[in-house]
Amino acid sequence: MLKVPEHQVAGHLAIDGKLGPLVDDSGRFYKPLQGDGRGNKELAFYESFSSDTRVPDHIRKYFPVCYGSQLLEASNGSGLLHHLVLQDIASSHRNPSIMDVKIGSRTWYPEASDNYIQKCLEKDRRTTTVSLGFRIAGLQLYEGKESGYWRPGRKEVQSFTVYNVRSILRRFVSSNSSIGNENSDCSFAPSIYGGSAGILEQLLELKAWFEDQTIYHFHSCSLLILFDKESVSKGSTPVPEIKLIDFAHVVEGKGVIDHNFLGGLCSLIKFVSEVLSDSKESSIKDCVESEKSGICTDNGNCQ
Repeated sequence: MLKVPEHQVAGHLAIDGKLGPLVDDSGRFYKPLQGDGRGNKELAFYESFSSDTRVPDHIRKYFPVCYGSQLLEASNGSGLLHHLVLQDIASSHRNPSIMDVKIGSRTWYPEASDNYIQKCLEKDRRTTTVSLGFRIAGLQLYEGKESGYWRPGRKEVQSFTVYNVRSILRRFVSSNSSIGNENSDCSFAPSIYGGSAGILEQLLELKAWFEDQTIYHFHSCSLLILFDKESVSKGSTPVPEIKLIDFAHVVEGKGVIDHNFLGGLCSLIKFVSEVLSDSKESSIKDCVESEKSGICTDNGNCQ
């Protein structure tokens, strides 16, 4: 039984008679092949990537598993259409907080038409793509059973400034996110962004590969950041993860490092690192204040 993805935060949505992705209950994501050759290019990328022995095994975990293509009834009722069959990344998370970050200060690809390039340039300039090397393309924050999810609209997301991006990255890992950006406590930052299996370490591992890999250039590719806020708030061990998606504009690297993607990735790492650093400083400050007040616990060992 195919249905509209509950946790899709960006891209084309299969609602109101529009063409978009579908999911099933077995953990698979069905993405209609885009027209004008883009869909076939994305399928070709997955086929090439899956068999390319130059890609290290530890890097493959950052890409969705591809199960090939399948002819399915399109969500807009237009008839049978070929769909990419991919791993449904969100299916392994109960109430996922998700952020879709488009990486790179330039989203157009070399072979694009002049009209397409101009369209991309206009969007890149009015968002944080040019200034930061990345932009938030969509997100949802789980705020609890009563509040549910906070999902800003597409226009609001596209209007995010550098200040907004900093605030969202803080709010994303805060226990009091529903209160608002100004008061975000970043209490989940150490367990989500930090740690040996945290988002920052995963980004750094991906960065190390991009510093060397010259196989592909990833234009207009997004990086998904996911974690279960509810499990963290209950004290369970979090399983934050990142995944790269959207490969319709990937081209051959031809022996050249993908500086566009690498630069955007480094910029995102800087912002995440700042949130993590701020949260640690805040924790130390709170501990010192507690000691002064005589209410520090754990035998006086505050960390």
